[in-house]
Amino acid sequence: MNKFSITLENERVRLEPLTLENHKHLIPIASQDKLIRYSPSDIETPAVLKVYVETALEQKNGNTGIPFIVFDKKNRTYAGCTRFMNIDWKNKVLQIGSTWIGREFHGTGLNTQMKALMLSHAFGTMDFEKIEFRIDERNIRSRKAVEKLGGVLEGVLRKNVYLLDGFKRNTCCYGILKEAWIK
Repeated sequence: MNKFSITLENERVRLEPLTLENHKHLIPIASQDKLIRYSPSDIETPAVLKVYVETALEQKNGNTGIPFIVFDKKNRTYAGCTRFMNIDWKNKVLQIGSTWIGREFHGTGLNTQMKALMLSHAFGTMDFEKIEFRIDERNIRSRKAVEKLGGVLEGVLRKNVYLLDGFKRNTCCYGILKEAWIK
């Protein structure tokens, strides 16, 4: 199996390879007003969503990213996307990020199931030693979710990323070590 064309699945969610063909399922979700207000990415129109997906696929082709489209098996519908990114194969460190799901999926446990699948795959099959998350300091909900998974706040990058509205955010850097995840 190609390590860049993987599908991850459990009882609740299926993470399929994101493609230009299947990204159209994301258009109604991405168009939700200010769905990703803490992100520097623009996804609100079909045209910019396509560019977003093309960028993710370029990272995949460069061996630095593995993007997924999220299918909620409970509700039998596509819910959003996520990816392994900034993959450092030599040092066995990667980030889980560019994650967004529709508002109707917030608080349903879907995101926790997605992250658990990804963490297990990255630490197990991929044999990575550390997984990182980068989160806007103001995004308390996402920070708490990562902390619940075992993420440890390692530091804050001050004013390091411009958002679409021109605000320059502080980014909280979280990490989970393999030995803390696999017990």
